[in-house]
Formats: sequence, structure tokens, C-alpha cells
Amino acid sequence: MMTEPTSRNLPTQIVFNAYYRVHPDDRQKFIDAVVPHIGFTAELPGCVFYVFAADLLDPNTFHLSEGWADQAALDRHNASEPFQNALREVMTNVRILDHQGQRYEIADQGAGDPPGGVELTG
Repeated sequence: MMTEPTSRNLPTQIVFNAYYRVHPDDRQKFIDAVVPHIGFTAELPGCVFYVFAADLLDPNTFHLSEGWADQAALDRHNASEPFQNALREVMTNVRILDHQGQRYEIADQGAGDPPGGVELTG
């Protein structure tokens, strides 16, 4: 599910990248827990991007990438009912076999296209 955040053009101050490898029997439980809050979160003021994606090589691994304009926006997300519900559901009903996450504070940013750019079609 790709959601266009309303604040995509804001400068990004905080980035989180994480992955979760879940027990194969809990894969659908994980999906059911996180999907309801993705669209809500992407529409929050100050959310620059918020994407969960299944790994192309391991269907039981999910990658989270999120960008926030500032700490206040991130705090609103963390306190939101949809996020709290998803977190509670995952922590209660999903066996997480491996997890790693990093938080980055962005000091400077620029275009991230590969050399030669990206040609858009359509």
C-alpha cells in the first residue's frame, strides 16, 4: 500500500529505518495489525513519508521507513490511537524473531536520485 503523505515536500529532520522478521505463522497477524494505521500516519501533519514494505526475498521480513519534519510530529504519531493500537496488537499477538531499527537526525539533505537520474513514465 503506497500512501502519499500530505507533507512530502517538507524538510526531513528525523528518519527511522527498521526491519521486523516475524514468525511465518504470524505474518498475516502482523500485516493486519499495521495496515490500519499506515494511511492515518501518512496523513499526519509533519509526516514526510511512512512506508511498510514486505522484503522481496523473505516474505516474513518487513521494512519500515519513516520521515518526520520535527519531534513534535513524531510525538503526535507515537501518541496516536492508531499507532498505539497497532503496537499493542503486534506486541501481544506476533512473534518477532528479529528486529533492528535506527533513528537518524538529519543535518543536511539533498536530492537522492541515482547517477543519471530517474526517468518517469506514464
